[in-house]
Amino acid sequence: MKIYALIGKSGTGKSFHAMELCREKQIESIIDDGLFIYKNTVVAGISAKRQATKIGAVKVALFNDDAIRDEVAGAIGHKKPKSILVLGTSIGMTDKIILRLGLLPDQEALGQVERIFIEDITTEEERAIARTQRDVLGKHVIPAPALQLKRNFAGYFMDPLRLFRGKDAGAAAERTVVRPTYSYMGEYFVDERVLEDIVTCVAFHMPAVAAIIRVIQDPRPETFKLSVAVRLKKGYPIWETAQMLQEQINDQVELMTAFNVTEVNVEVRGIE
Repeated sequence: MKIYALIGKSGTGKSFHAMELCREKQIESIIDDGLFIYKNTVVAGISAKRQATKIGAVKVALFNDDAIRDEVAGAIGHKKPKSILVLGTSIGMTDKIILRLGLLPDQEALGQVERIFIEDITTEEERAIARTQRDVLGKHVIPAPALQLKRNFAGYFMDPLRLFRGKDAGAAAERTVVRPTYSYMGEYFVDERVLEDIVTCVAFHMPAVAAIIRVIQDPRPETFKLSVAVRLKKGYPIWETAQMLQEQINDQVELMTAFNVTEVNVEVRGIE
């Protein structure tokens, strides 16, 4: 597996330019802020952008949690990408991530990494714009194509960025949502019915669920809520079935979109 490292200070546009770099060098996968992104899917990890503090975000980005590290390392081993791009703020950071995930066996092998500095692929003007977007406006980028939705989704998108505001109106919060998928093919469109389809597919694989009556999406700043009304089949435990459906909807929506689902409500409307 060929390993690349994209290195640059925070807010200099690494994530924004990662896709272009991947297209240019035919890199199959990315490690960025705690996520393993392989082709069209966020495969494993949790986004550092979801952490409440900068310290928490750094810990996630460095895979300090053994369970998450093992999950991501296992996913990389399963997918076996031919190439991977590791993003970090310094050589030391990318080296730690590479060794932590077992991409190379030891320190001596780090000489195999092709290191690319953000200054080599961007202009000072581009980096200045990126710093303004991060420091002044609180925008964070995830290496994925610009996603165009027909309506606001869990707050609002600023193509291709997402902004959250904290309690202090004068300061931009450090949290943002991960882009739903990863692609080298440029822009694409996601219909607002996608979440309904995910819920329907989850229910289809549960024998106790007779039908999905309604799916209500309630996107607001810093939250993403789903309310699902269902009919169940006779002979199945209502409470346990509703709880299982709730958990599986949450897991599958987060797995397939990388959105931070804050609430899933399940209402049982009837038995048949």
